[in-house]
Amino acid sequence: MRIQIITAGTMGSVAPYTGLGHRLFAEGHDVEIVTHAKFADVVACCGLRMRALAADPFEDLLEAHARMRRGPRSPLAGVRFVRATERAAVSLVDGILTGIDLKADLVLLSAITAPLGRVVADYHALPSMGVFLQPDTPTSAFSPCTTAWRPPGHVNRLRGHVANALLDAVYAAANRELHARLGLAHRGTHRLRVARERAGWPIWHGFSPSVVPRPADWRPGLGVAGYWWPHECADWQPPALVTDFLAAGPPPVFVGFGSMMPGDPGRLAGLTAEALRRAGMRGVVQSGWAGLSVLNDDVITVGPIPHGWLMPRTAAVVHHAGAGTTAAGLRAGVPAVPVPVLTDQPWWAERLTRLGVSPGALPFARLTADRLAAALRRATGEPRFARRATELAARLGLEDGAGAVARAVAERGR
Repeated sequence: MRIQIITAGTMGSVAPYTGLGHRLFAEGHDVEIVTHAKFADVVACCGLRMRALAADPFEDLLEAHARMRRGPRSPLAGVRFVRATERAAVSLVDGILTGIDLKADLVLLSAITAPLGRVVADYHALPSMGVFLQPDTPTSAFSPCTTAWRPPGHVNRLRGHVANALLDAVYAAANRELHARLGLAHRGTHRLRVARERAGWPIWHGFSPSVVPRPADWRPGLGVAGYWWPHECADWQPPALVTDFLAAGPPPVFVGFGSMMPGDPGRLAGLTAEALRRAGMRGVVQSGWAGLSVLNDDVITVGPIPHGWLMPRTAAVVHHAGAGTTAAGLRAGVPAVPVPVLTDQPWWAERLTRLGVSPGALPFARLTADRLAAALRRATGEPRFARRATELAARLGLEDGAGAVARAVAERGR
C-alpha cells in the first residue's frame, strides 16, 4: 500500500511516527511522512520518503507561550496565546492541501493534523485513519489530557466534551479557510467531530495499555496499540564526551525539557546545577529548545541524543512530561521527576506518580533548586520507585505498538 503519515508540531510530535513509519515500510508498504522540513534528517534515517509542510508555526507558538509565562498574568496575555494557537492551525491548511498524496491508499493523521486532514482526505476520496499520541475521546475513566488528571467518574465525560469544544474553537478559523479553499459548504468543527464519531472513524493510540488502559466506555474503532518507539539510525554513535562521562562515575541524572522554552535558560541552568549539587548527583543536561547549558566536573550539556540510548544509562530522568519523553523514561525503567510546563504535560506527570515511578510532579512555575534536589533524593533513594519502573519497563518490552497498527493496516488493505 501507498501510505502517507501527516504530523506536525515538535520533535515529540514527530519522532514516534518514524518508528511507526519504519515498521510499515518493513512490512512492504511505500511510506511517506509529511512534516516540517527541519525533521528531514530524522525521517531520512528511517529510509522513508518525506514531504515538507509549507510552514512551521510551532516555534513561534511555544515562544508566545514562553512570553506569556514571563510576563504578568492577564486576560490579554491569554488572548494573545489563543490567537497564536489559532494562527498555527490556519498555517497548517496550506501544508496539508499541498502535502497530501492524491495517489495514497491510506492517510494516517496525527491528533494535530486530523481536524483538517480528514476533511482533505474525504474531499479526495482517500481512506484515512487516526494515529494519536494522546486520548481525545471523552470517557468516564479519566479526565481529558488537557486538564489535570482526575480519577474515574461520570463528570469526566462532561469535562471531555468541554475540552473538545475548546479545541474545536481553536481550529474554527482554519476550518473555515479550508472549506473555502476546497469550495465546500462550511461545516463547523463541532459538526465534523460529531460526524467523525458517528462514522466510527478508526483511531489507534500510540501509548501503552499498561500506562493508560483502554476505557471500557469507548466506542468500537478506538484502539490502544502500545507505544511507537522512535526509529534510531543504524549508524548513530554516541559522542565521546558522553561515553567518557558515563564511564567516569555512577549513573547520572538526565535533565531535559525537549521543545519547551520555559523562561530564562540561564536561571534554569543554574537551578539545575545547584539541585544536582545539593542532591550529590552527576547530571547530563540536554540543551533542547530552552538552550540550557551547564558544565562542571559533575555535569555535562549535550545536544540531541536518542532517549532510547541515553535514558537507560541514568539513575533518574527529569523532564517536562511530554507524551514522547514520558514514554522514553518509562521504557528506560528508571524513576522520573516530571516538571510539567503546559497542555497535556501535567496529565502525564500525574500518570507517572500514580504508576509509582515518580515521587510526584514539580510544576515548572514552582520549581526551585531545593524542591528539585529533594525530589531527586526521593526518586533515587527510595527503592520502590526504581523497582516499579523496572517492572513497568519489562511489561512495555513485551508490547508491539507499531505491529498492532501494521496489522490493522493490512486488514484494511485486504
